[in-house]
Amino acid sequence: MKQQQFEQRYHQDWEQLEQQLEGKSQSLDQDFPSRYRQLCHQLALAKHRRYSQYLLERLNRLVLAAHHRFYQNQLRTSSSRSPAWVEFLLWGFPQSIRANAVFVYWSMGLFLVPLFAMGIATYLNGELLYSFMPAQDVHSTEYMYDPVTNSGWREPDRDSTTDLMMFGFYIKNNIGIGFQTFAGGIFLCLGAIFFLVYNGLAIGGVAGHLTQLGYIDTFYPFVVGHGAFELTAIVFAGAAGLKLGCAIISPGQHSRVTALRLAATDAIQIVFGVFAMLLIAAFLEAFWSSSSTIGNSIKYIVGGCFWGFVIVYFVYSGRRHES
Repeated sequence: MKQQQFEQRYHQDWEQLEQQLEGKSQSLDQDFPSRYRQLCHQLALAKHRRYSQYLLERLNRLVLAAHHRFYQNQLRTSSSRSPAWVEFLLWGFPQSIRANAVFVYWSMGLFLVPLFAMGIATYLNGELLYSFMPAQDVHSTEYMYDPVTNSGWREPDRDSTTDLMMFGFYIKNNIGIGFQTFAGGIFLCLGAIFFLVYNGLAIGGVAGHLTQLGYIDTFYPFVVGHGAFELTAIVFAGAAGLKLGCAIISPGQHSRVTALRLAATDAIQIVFGVFAMLLIAAFLEAFWSSSSTIGNSIKYIVGGCFWGFVIVYFVYSGRRHES
């Protein structure tokens, strides 16, 4: 192709691109990347065919200008967006919870019904907890919350180093419970059901037993703060586990392997959020709940705010981004 034919074919495209680059608008239309690639190809052809220096310089200037505008726009777009983990916490996590509301409700029932039933039962019969927990564990729990023997939750010689060690312990304990509850769902939901019911019985039994003993001012101010994140996270971990199990039990039109893979993709999103909640719970448990310098009334107020935040966050956050 002669240079004159080449220029006639692409002259209009070059002029339109020049006008767009000279314009004040910083935004680029969706066809710009394609036109930029075509321009680079045209410059390469012009060099290969040894067209005039004037044409080569024009195309080269146009390529450089387009390159600068394109990557400037890319940088501006990427910098205006929040990091992926921020978007996940702000929108993705609560959207995943709402999208799997059926599993969340089932998990909530499997956890809360045993919790309240065991709590009422141990409150009415203090000896009932011994049939569920070893006597040594019961006595250890009583000592921990006895306002006379232990002055609440914090030993007199406990310092910041101990708080940090307990933070690590709570992380390990909380993550372990969450992972067991989630991973247990792979066994046809039975593992998730077992850990939900077991933890509900254990927490409810301890709460009812300590309430019956009168350790209200030491137990409830301790758990009200971190409980909003820890207890909710256990329910969500159970929901993710139930989703895995149901994919195996009832794969629908997919094979069981495909159904499990699809369910796992969604469930993992929930688990990431669960681990974040358990980290928050561990931090609060180590540094806030265990503090003996903070009054009970403040702990109740802050704990109520935490519960309100969790409810509002999962009910409303990210709704504008849902399609």
